[in-house]
Amino acid sequence: MRIACHSLGLVKTVISDTILVNSANGPKDLMIRVSIIGFPGALASPIIGMIDLLQLAGVAWARIQNEPPTQLFSVRLLTLDGEPCTCLNGLSLPAHGRLDDNDPGDLILVPTIGGPIEKTLANSTQQVAWLASQATSDRMIASNCTGAFLLAEAGLLDGREATTHWGYSAQFQTRYPQVACRPEQLVTVDGNFACAGGGMAWLDLGVYLVGRYAGAKTARELAKAFVVDAGRRSQAPYSAMQSKRYHQDQAILALQDWLDQQFNRPLLMDDLCSASGLSTRSLLRRFKLATGDTPRNYLQLLRVEAARQLLETSVTSVEQITQQVGYDDVSSFTRLFRKHTGLPPSDYRARFGR
Repeated sequence: MRIACHSLGLVKTVISDTILVNSANGPKDLMIRVSIIGFPGALASPIIGMIDLLQLAGVAWARIQNEPPTQLFSVRLLTLDGEPCTCLNGLSLPAHGRLDDNDPGDLILVPTIGGPIEKTLANSTQQVAWLASQATSDRMIASNCTGAFLLAEAGLLDGREATTHWGYSAQFQTRYPQVACRPEQLVTVDGNFACAGGGMAWLDLGVYLVGRYAGAKTARELAKAFVVDAGRRSQAPYSAMQSKRYHQDQAILALQDWLDQQFNRPLLMDDLCSASGLSTRSLLRRFKLATGDTPRNYLQLLRVEAARQLLETSVTSVEQITQQVGYDDVSSFTRLFRKHTGLPPSDYRARFGR
């Protein structure tokens, strides 16, 4: 998808000047050096946003406090051929150089894949090979959203925990079964590899990285300057149960349809076996293979999902909602709800209620 932009030349000049001027403030060897990997169809907002966020660490808060600013990060955009990065929205972002001709520094960032994922992966074999060659003991590599597909394609996430946009987690898990995907997590860190979840999670990733490289105090100040809720930990409130149905096991699909109607009453394993026509052993094995989950946890998710919808669309009390979705004890359900969404029911309603 491309959009017309009559002021594109002006945009390019401003972006380029900002990067070059900021990168020249102070000796480079005293800064944390960051390289962002640009590729066709990348989302522009994580690229530009990360440049702004990192290069204003130690600067934005100091200006607010009328103190001398100290730039801590030097950020460059690198592309395969050194040519501008043409993003999904049609903006063309000037690059600072080629991947092969530059030392990427202390930290490599992979932005969101904005276009079709499979097509982007097929067209990015050289970038993937380059990423695979850059893993060292003293360098961190991080991705935002669907950028995790490029890290996983390079084999960097094998045997590690990672996250991606919750809407693409089933595709991710299918393509990379050797990666421990945690779609409920907003940011995962495993060794020298970090991944952020969907959309604007690059803000949370950026604040984390500033804290890791420049200290917790600087990260807190940056979060306050950018008005970022640094306490977010989960993208579960945005996820959907539908992703659990991306499979072809008809017996399990039929059982899921049955559970949609029966989730709010007491259910035993014998009830599920009777409804599915499967033995306990076969049910547990096939349910896990199809959905990636156990029947017990899936039933909990159904109840949480029903409670979420009621919290979003009604003024029914939390006590009544607890009973309507099949629980008697409000405190235990509150703990369960918070486990799966990252928020207690009252806070969830305050944030998402319509």
